Amino acid sequence: MDFTQLPSILTPDLGLLFWMLLAFLVVFGVLAKFGFPAIINMVDERNKYIDESLRKAHEAQERLANIEKEGESILQEAREKQALILKEAAATRDAMVEKAQEKARAEGARLMDEAKAAIEQEKKAAIADIRQQVAALSVDIAEKVLKQNLKDDKSQMDLIDRMLDEVSAKK
Repeated sequence: MDFTQLPSILTPDLGLLFWMLLAFLVVFGVLAKFGFPAIINMVDERNKYIDESLRKAHEAQERLANIEKEGESILQEAREKQALILKEAAATRDAMVEKAQEKARAEGARLMDEAKAAIEQEKKAAIADIRQQVAALSVDIAEKVLKQNLKDDKSQMDLIDRMLDEVSAKK
């Protein structure tokens, strides 16, 4: 193959190669001095930002797990308190019912005692009244018996029957 017949752009000259190499080295040197450190700094900053974001995400995840645990423990504590309150309410209710029943029993016993006392008092009053009536009847009968001259048993019996009839008629 003959390189002399190719266009000049494909077959560069030795001087052109030198100047191209020199331009490349200058550009590379400027980039190495100013460009690459800036790019590396930006990449490092981006890497640090990503690492920091991952660390914060991990911390947030741990906090979320802790919050979930705390929420569960608070919920469990609330359930226990609810059970305790319900138990106390049941005990209070039972105590109140027992107290009310005891009060009702005491009130019933008191009313029963008062009723018995009233009945006893009325019984005594009735007995006293009956005794008074019996005494009055006895005095009336004795008075009538003494007024009459009783000669025999038959006349005494007639007198007693008559008096009993009179007493029965009065009532």
